[in-house]
Amino acid sequence: MSPLKLCCRPMSVGVLIAVTGELDATNTGQFESYLDSARLPGEPVLLDLGGLTFMDSSGLHVLLRLNAAAGEEGGAVHLAAIRDVPARMLEITGVWDALNIHPGVDEAAAAAQAGHADRHRETS
Repeated sequence: MSPLKLCCRPMSVGVLIAVTGELDATNTGQFESYLDSARLPGEPVLLDLGGLTFMDSSGLHVLLRLNAAAGEEGGAVHLAAIRDVPARMLEITGVWDALNIHPGVDEAAAAAQAGHADRHRETS
């Protein structure tokens, strides 16, 4: 098993969290705690999942809870560079279409920036 590694970097809008290794029932608590401490309510969260090699249903549930919480707070979650097993998990469960998924981090950042600017115009 590849250990889960998480790395956070602030962006001009929100945060970018790189996720590498395997995400399963043994470490979803760690993942969820990290997300809660790294994100700012109402700000976009970008998850670079290019290094995520495995994800089970417990990891999927964390992503869905994060997406729901961010939406309730006026923010958004953007997933980038999903590949292999994690991508297949999202596809077969039908979750792929319910999340903001982008081919790479640059596309996710551009979408987050545009969405954040749109939300600020609506509230002004």
